[in-house]
Amino acid sequence: MIPLAEFLLGVVLTLALVAAQSRWLGFRGQETRHWKGRGPDFDVRRHLSGPILCEGVIYGPTGRVTSRFVADMEGTWDGNRGTLTERFRYDSGAVQDRAWRLTVANDGAIRAEADDIVGTGRGRQEGAAVRLDYNIRLPAEAGGHVLAVTDWMYLMENGTIINRSQFRKFGIKVAELVATMRPANTNLRQAA
Repeated sequence: MIPLAEFLLGVVLTLALVAAQSRWLGFRGQETRHWKGRGPDFDVRRHLSGPILCEGVIYGPTGRVTSRFVADMEGTWDGNRGTLTERFRYDSGAVQDRAWRLTVANDGAIRAEADDIVGTGRGRQEGAAVRLDYNIRLPAEAGGHVLAVTDWMYLMENGTIINRSQFRKFGIKVAELVATMRPANTNLRQAA
């Protein structure tokens, strides 16, 4: 009986260490304060303004690509309040629209709302990074589940924004998104 108890204790400790690493040392353990003074200053009022082209992929729970998308975005601001409209076109042919209502406080805190967001998203901009945490309700055709999302956006020196998001259900990662965002007027060579 003692070997079984030792085995179970080992399993519990291993799971606890994996959970702690994921929560405090991994992707979700990052904090915006780590970006203070690093890189160009990311101000969502400036960098999420005007027409924006977004391209990305969505990974499923096994790490395989499940979807690709291109999105047209448009940010408009009146002082510290803004709207970011998004139109996603997925490789499946599906189209999805969203309009974020954003408020930025003088200290860099961000509040975010949209029709498919449950409650209010909260985040912060500091240095070259923005973090946003929110709960999103998937469309009915995708099951209608509510997922917890951690969104990180990193501003590059050339003005491109790299976005990485993780989606979790009951604390388990079920999807990940990686995308680029840049002003839509940037000249890109068309793929043949």
